[in-house]
Amino acid sequence: MSANENIPLLVTIPHSGEKIPSQAPWLKGLPEEILMCDVDRYVDFLYEPALQKLKIPLVKTEWHRYAADLNRIPEDVDSTSVIGNKNPAGSFNRGFHWVITTYKHQLLPEPMSPEIHKELVDLVYTPFHESVKKQFQNYSDQGFKKIFHIDAHSMPSVGTSEHRDPGEIRADIVVSDSKGKSCDPRFKDLVIAAYVTAGFKVGYNWPYFGGRVTEQYGHPSKGHHTLQVEMNRSLYMDEKTKKLKPEEAKKVQDKVLFALNYIRSNLMHIM
Repeated sequence: MSANENIPLLVTIPHSGEKIPSQAPWLKGLPEEILMCDVDRYVDFLYEPALQKLKIPLVKTEWHRYAADLNRIPEDVDSTSVIGNKNPAGSFNRGFHWVITTYKHQLLPEPMSPEIHKELVDLVYTPFHESVKKQFQNYSDQGFKKIFHIDAHSMPSVGTSEHRDPGEIRADIVVSDSKGKSCDPRFKDLVIAAYVTAGFKVGYNWPYFGGRVTEQYGHPSKGHHTLQVEMNRSLYMDEKTKKLKPEEAKKVQDKVLFALNYIRSNLMHIM
């Protein structure tokens, strides 16, 4: 499965970071079951061996999504999260700064100052997105007219009351393209086929449609094709304790390698 030629494919993992910045002291001391409730824990562990083997660029962060969520934009805040913000309280409970978890645990006890908000933007958001844009530019500079991008995430195995699908048991993988807007449908079909052939049960645009990353980078008219790929956490971890299940995780790593190699090997047909 060696990478024999340069293919314009990159992967981002915006939610696997667990480091708490000094600007977010309210997160320190929280029980692990709460602190890791919505983190895409181990997604980098599952994908990185395959990405390294196939020489596919990766952009990820070390920072915790509750402090600054990279699948949001800095404007996704309200008066509950940032002092004096014009957006009404509660309109962005799980926005750029998380106020509550998807299980309704309280995170942010009081809104932060606009100055702290800006510091978190500069520390977390800007470097990550500058790195993503640089990867796109690198491929463009090499003469590629089309660039393909997978934004990798994880999801609870069952929807919570804060999701669109409360109580629903989810597929192994959910592929989202902003309701058909973020990529060539042939790329979506290829990615779905890759994960299905690898042995996953795959859903499309439910319960996730895609986030701000797919919105920001998925511009088919410019040749930029982005997909969000969510993986069911029950495949590789204990969802209550947030601990890895090593044997199951190794099987997932092998399937991810198969899927990414399948995608990489077949991209030339849609380039």
